[in-house]
Amino acid sequence: MAHPKRKQSHSRTRKRRTHDKISVPQLVVCSECKRLRPSHMVCPFCGYYKGREIVTIKIKKKKKKQ
Repeated sequence: MAHPKRKQSHSRTRKRRTHDKISVPQLVVCSECKRLRPSHMVCPFCGYYKGREIVTIKIKKKKKKQ
């Protein structure tokens, strides 16, 4: 396996790493509940996708402190 003859500079290393960043997820407004959700996915808050209910979402009950 070949070995480098010179140390790679910081700028050259950073130029190579410019494309390794994480992209921000694309969010769209849900047509039913008007909250942000990932595009092309069922809304995690109301369960609708393209105007139809796909998943029934159960509401969690809060426990009362005694």
